[in-house]
Formats: sequence, structure tokens, C-alpha cells
Amino acid sequence: MKNSHKLTIGLVIYPGMTTIDFAGPHQVFNLLPNRQLHRIWKTLDAIETEEGMRILPDTTFENCPPLDVLFVGGGSGQVTLVDDPEMIEFFHKQGSTAKFITSVCMGSEFLAKAGLLQGYQAASHWAGREQLTALGVEVGTERVVIDRNRITGGGATAGIDFGLVIAGILCGEETAKIIELLLEYDPAPPFNVGSPDKAGADLVSKAMPFWLNWLKTYKPELVKAFATQTKQTVVPLGTHQ
Repeated sequence: MKNSHKLTIGLVIYPGMTTIDFAGPHQVFNLLPNRQLHRIWKTLDAIETEEGMRILPDTTFENCPPLDVLFVGGGSGQVTLVDDPEMIEFFHKQGSTAKFITSVCMGSEFLAKAGLLQGYQAASHWAGREQLTALGVEVGTERVVIDRNRITGGGATAGIDFGLVIAGILCGEETAKIIELLLEYDPAPPFNVGSPDKAGADLVSKAMPFWLNWLKTYKPELVKAFATQTKQTVVPLGTHQ
């Protein structure tokens, strides 16, 4: 697809999505040459992300053109939407013709629910791997998993890695390298515990209850559904199980 027609890239957004799941890939995609970005939702009304940011869609499910790249991220709001008939229909329709079917974090669950990951390996946030496995998907633990035209990223910050991989595939390695440099993407995590293997069992056991307590404080309407789905419990901040 290098130096060919204008790339049509669609990023599905929805209430309660994780901002960085969208923002990381969007930042990379925005720097691609000869592209058209679509920020897609059911309506053109603003959606509020998990963290309280408001984003305006510019494309609806109904008027979305055929996409070269179909993308969706994760977020606590997905627990009320992964079985939504309109969502499933949109992913199924666009997924039948898209050249690349992609996700970051737990967004891969949307693709699985739409039947787009059967027979493919895919990534997810580490907390969502069990759910993805239960849907019959072979789960990869790499930062970015490429299986033919299914390209999926791990949790949250992996969206930038994912975006750069897509950039390389669509526009060539040099373009991707230039974007990586422009973004000064040179991560050096201060604590180096950004994966379960590096964090260790004790910290992992504290992480999800910590986050669910945040969810209980700021998005109480979602916490019960999410806790049920992930079989987690909520504990107050600053305490441990």
C-alpha cells in the first residue's frame, strides 16, 4: 500500500473508552502522508472518555466509507457495548472489506465478539487475556501481535508501538522512523514494571483492585459490570488484599 491511494483509517470511539488507547494511535496516524482519518461513533454527539475527556466524532456508523484500516481501543465503557448489536454489525460489515483489522488494549474483545479473530492470534491488555482466550482467540503476549492482516497491540501505551508498526506497513520503514523521531518516542519507564512479568505477582495482585476503586469513585455505573466480567474485587486506595 506504500505510495498508493489515499489511506482511509477509521478509529471507533465510544463512551468510556480509554483516552490513550485512542490518542496514541491517532497521534501516529495523523502524521501519515496521504491519509483520511475518521473518528467514528453511532452519532455525531460528543463522547466522554473514561478519564473525562470529550471527543467529537466526525463520522457515524451509517455514513462511514469502506476503511483500509479499522481500529478500536479498549476502556471500561466497553463492558456495556461489546455485545451491542449496532457495534457488532459495524465491525462485521467493515471487517469484511478492511485491509487491516486492528485494536489496542482490550479493544480486541470487540473484534472477537464480531467474529473477526477466529483463527487469528491477537494481543490485549494483560488483564484481558483470559477473557480473550475464553472467546476462542489465541492470545499473544508481545507488545504488538501481527497475524496476517490482524494487527493488535497490548495495553494502553502499546498504542504508540502499534501505530508505528502500522505506519511502517502502510508507508514504509523510513516514514515510520521519521514519525518515531518526531514524537521523540524513546521510552525509559522510571520503575520498569510495565508488564506482569516485570512487576511480579505481589504488585499484579494489587493493580486491578486499585484501578477498580478508581472506577468506583469516578464511574460507579460501570464498576459492577466490569468487576463481574473480570472477577475482581474493589478495595480502598492505599490498602491491599
